[in-house]
Amino acid sequence: MRDYLIEKLYECSKKPYQKYFKKNEPWKIDKTALMDFPKDSLGYGLGSFLHNNHFDIQEKLEDHDIIHVLTNTGISVYEEIGMQYYLFGNGKRSLYLYMVILSGTIFYPKRLNYFFQQYNRGKKALPFHYLDFSKMLFMPVQSIQQTFNI
Repeated sequence: MRDYLIEKLYECSKKPYQKYFKKNEPWKIDKTALMDFPKDSLGYGLGSFLHNNHFDIQEKLEDHDIIHVLTNTGISVYEEIGMQYYLFGNGKRSLYLYMVILSGTIFYPKRLNYFFQQYNRGKKALPFHYLDFSKMLFMPVQSIQQTFNI
């Protein structure tokens, strides 16, 4: 039930967040084209992630799925919250991030150890949350992970 509630909160907040808070331009690429990138590249990794999870590219939110690829984070509700803890540890600050962390902490107190592990992983990585990933799609995932200690 709590997973359902958190997912509904996300769905209700996603559109206003995209419209009013995300100032970046949507990427001009589709999921199918990503699969044409070299197999070890970030673009191919994103395409595979989207395909394997039956997702489509979400305009202005492309970076979110890239973070999944780079950090090897799953898509369950508590893993999504853990990814926000990771980003917080990595230096990202946003109202949306704070809301996810707060609600996640309240709804998933038994996952606090996991959340703090993710926070510490994010702290150990060099800051990368602010990068323009749309210009890095041909780069090998492993090179990015090694460069930023992800």
